[in-house]
Amino acid sequence: MRQRARAFTLIELLVVIVLLGILVSVAVLSVGGSSTSRELRDEARRLAALIGVLSDEAVLDSREYGLLVNSEGYRVLRYDEAATRWLEVERRKVHKVPEWMRLDLELDGTPLELVAPTQREDDRAGLSGDGERTARRAPRLEPQLLILSSGELSPFSLRLSERKPRGGGWLVTSDGFRLPEAKVIEDRR
Repeated sequence: MRQRARAFTLIELLVVIVLLGILVSVAVLSVGGSSTSRELRDEARRLAALIGVLSDEAVLDSREYGLLVNSEGYRVLRYDEAATRWLEVERRKVHKVPEWMRLDLELDGTPLELVAPTQREDDRAGLSGDGERTARRAPRLEPQLLILSSGELSPFSLRLSERKPRGGGWLVTSDGFRLPEAKVIEDRR
């Protein structure tokens, strides 16, 4: 006797393909998240890693570094003992965050108002020759967050969040002795 081979019908195959498509799209949507939450996460992790690298460089080079944070972004500074002032690190330019992102900095539990640096009368950019004063003036840069050659850094808490209400957020924190950590802020509804 011959047995008849059992096969799937076209309708059964189409139903399975549609179900797989639905499952894959649900998985992609749940894992992918929104692009703003990914950007917040990436920015928080980038900032924590940058501070960690600067901490290592400060110890290895016996040099003091600082981070100047304002409402638009942040920049890395180093202390120049000869000039007795903070100077911008040439290889690390100002890093601007997207307009929808908000930065809030607390130093040792005290919230700071983040504003752009202002120019003061005693600031001179560049060197003047023969007693001439330079026409160009640069703002005096003073970081809020210090990264010292002893391995210590200012105890801080930097919140990166969306400007819209109930937007997501990440927190980069350090107690001053440990390297900073980036953690997601849980929703408080």
